[in-house]
Amino acid sequence: MKEKILIENGMIIDGTGSKEYFDTVLLENGLIASIGKEAEKFSGDNEIKKINALGKTVMPGLIDAHCHITFDEPSSNDELFFHRRQALSAIIAGHNAHKVLLAGVTSFCDPDSLFEIGIDLRDAINSGYIEGPRMSVGGNALLTSVGGTAGRLIPDEGLRGYAKIVQNKDEIIAEVRRQIKNGADWIKVHVTGLIPNQRESGEISVWSYEELKLVCDLAHDLGTPVVGHVRNAKGVKDSIKAGMDMILHATYMDEEAIDMVCEHKTPIVPTFTFQANLADFGEAIGASDDYREIFKREIEENSEILKKIHQAGVPLLCGTESGFSMTPYGEWHYRELEVFVKDIGMSNMDAIVCATKNASKSIKMEGKVGTIEEGMLADILVVDGNPLDDITILGDKSKLSHIFLNGSEVEQNNPIKEITPPQGWRLSPYSNQILTQKIAKIDN
Repeated sequence: MKEKILIENGMIIDGTGSKEYFDTVLLENGLIASIGKEAEKFSGDNEIKKINALGKTVMPGLIDAHCHITFDEPSSNDELFFHRRQALSAIIAGHNAHKVLLAGVTSFCDPDSLFEIGIDLRDAINSGYIEGPRMSVGGNALLTSVGGTAGRLIPDEGLRGYAKIVQNKDEIIAEVRRQIKNGADWIKVHVTGLIPNQRESGEISVWSYEELKLVCDLAHDLGTPVVGHVRNAKGVKDSIKAGMDMILHATYMDEEAIDMVCEHKTPIVPTFTFQANLADFGEAIGASDDYREIFKREIEENSEILKKIHQAGVPLLCGTESGFSMTPYGEWHYRELEVFVKDIGMSNMDAIVCATKNASKSIKMEGKVGTIEEGMLADILVVDGNPLDDITILGDKSKLSHIFLNGSEVEQNNPIKEITPPQGWRLSPYSNQILTQKIAKIDN
């Protein structure tokens, strides 16, 4: 039985979008047992652990709706596809999951993974062998032989990195069934991709509607949702018609696609953190001005669309694509909230809802986690300061006074060792704390 914990005198942001308020919260048996007068009854009980949150904010733990925990911060697709080994990837992923937890992320969705080790990492965390956030995971992303975002590095058949190439109806059926049998929470499809000699067109649709419908119908029959990587209007429309449950990116929508998203209220995970980091800090890794401008423009050209669908009630979820050299683990999980405020025009409160209640959809636990309400799982942050005044405070780990996962406090005093990757594992020095230090110098 978990110990009872009383959090007193804090300002509560409950994650529902309701106005903040001051009250007492009782945690018991991994749940939020009571709030307010019922919780206050235990104030005089000296057997209960008490936390004085005076001057602090009590809020749900962050949920990152788009994280790649098995990638280990590659600087290129070559590094990701050809410089990773299965067993070592699993070990390092466990180390990196702990980093994510110490950044105040108590849950995340990893929609596809190298070697499908995300499934095993999830089960190891759930079993208590490794300390990390609660997870929902996919297996290998489904791609057609046209490819995804890696161009000609994707083979015409078989498996490469996170990608499983499916050529026909029979292969699609066999792969979806295999992944669900092995324990995948999501089936991910790369609906759009880049063709090297057509880059000026951006990402094009590389799946037919009929193929997407087959994936969705089969997965749904087996009780599993489908998520798509989509970066064009046709892909968004085909995905929604096919019955897709969540869409990553969803950029460059036309009016018809916008209307469909608004009608179906399909959850959208824009995942602008990577683009924002490259646009703002690309000089730290030697990115050209033209390259930085491309990523900056993707945010600028889609922010009004996302603002429109948000105002229409479409759930936007915060996801960061942490796991690449521009988005090292444990450093940027707050950044999507900042982008939502700065570029989409949300209030700080609305952005917090996108990173908590809304994002619970990505881990298939809506109504169980993501808000501070009686009966919810006790995934809670106590923050030294007020994120309603400054959303970026959520990126300062020194301000995270307490982190609770499933009602148990996370030990924060043991520093995470910075490791030296095995030879040939990481090709670029621009990752992890090195990139963060360079960016800090730019900011100063």
